[in-house]
Amino acid sequence: MTVLYPIAASPEAALNAPSGRAAREGDARALAGAEVEFVRELTGPALPTREAALEAYAGRVDVEKGPQVAPQDRYCEVMEVIASAKAGLGGGGQAEPTYAKGRRWPKPARPLKTAWRLSVAYWRPVTAEAAEASLDQARQARRDKDAGRLDPKTVQALARQPLRPVRPQQPLDTGLFETRPPEAPHIVMPDE
Repeated sequence: MTVLYPIAASPEAALNAPSGRAAREGDARALAGAEVEFVRELTGPALPTREAALEAYAGRVDVEKGPQVAPQDRYCEVMEVIASAKAGLGGGGQAEPTYAKGRRWPKPARPLKTAWRLSVAYWRPVTAEAAEASLDQARQARRDKDAGRLDPKTVQALARQPLRPVRPQQPLDTGLFETRPPEAPHIVMPDE
């Protein structure tokens, strides 16, 4: 049986009140009545251990010993994340490479603190404002003189964009032992 992912505007809505459930994008688009995108987002409180997270979300995720979730409801999982993104590698933000003693990166001053959170996979309808805000690609935006003034949401939107080709793909070259016959130049034949 396939997983039926909820259709909702947020991960909380996906857990509590989805507008429908679908396994494929076409089905989700028909149920939502709009374009949809498949997303996986974190929700809920950060819990200190995996066992605490599995206990807190017992009806949502599979546990090793205990009741299993139905196959169509397996759209949630617990994930280990860094507890504080601002802490960086030891509290000082971004670490600089050192290249000392055969190592590129310094050892962190203190170990990173991690936490466990619930990750929900769902279909999110694409809103009109998100479709209107078609941003430049990251490779073009970073060359802009105002690139340093981008807010965090814009940077995240740039990171989520799929890459688009700069120019159309060029036709493939023929190899060293391949030739095109004059009577049929659209065919590439091996040449011995």
